Amino acid sequence: MSINITWHESSITKVERQKRNGYKSFILWFTGLSGSGKSTIANSLAKTLFHKGIQAYVLDGDNIRHGLNRDLGFSDDDRKENIRRIGEVSKLFVDSGQVVITAFISPFQEDRDLVRQIVEKGEFIEVYIKCSLKSCEQRDPKGLYKRARNGEIKQFTGIDAPYEPPLNPEIEVDTEQLSVEESVRKIVNYLSEHQYIEKGES
Repeated sequence: MSINITWHESSITKVERQKRNGYKSFILWFTGLSGSGKSTIANSLAKTLFHKGIQAYVLDGDNIRHGLNRDLGFSDDDRKENIRRIGEVSKLFVDSGQVVITAFISPFQEDRDLVRQIVEKGEFIEVYIKCSLKSCEQRDPKGLYKRARNGEIKQFTGIDAPYEPPLNPEIEVDTEQLSVEESVRKIVNYLSEHQYIEKGES
């Protein structure tokens, strides 16, 4: 980092923004294999929170790679940089008093832990969207597993690149057992029970 860069404090604090909004700001970090249901559940949850008066924005892996991270590939180093950038962007959302929902495979526990460390305690909620590789391959909504099995995509998570399931996620959603609606309800109930949102909003 250059010695010529100086951090300027905001004239409005995070707490002031949260008070104005009427709710806490935090990160819901969805992690799981491709095809597990991360984006579908994330967007359904965002809509549910929106209708409850809570501003929530979804940062989706594919969407981010169209713009902010379009220069990154899928090597281990690029994956780490991908998550680092998203972590910093997510922190900005939290500082602005908003809820951010991220939907990224984010295969490495170390990278997810680093994002947890850059925000305050309680502001990072790890959500494991659990689904077996077999079921994800059967779903294969984008046809990516088929291409990976045919050798058309290299370093594909779950096939020839590793995925490290969360060690102690705050929330685990098994999409082989739960519908999208049930998954969203489980997450909303957690937020209510842990006082991220009002009890009456669950």
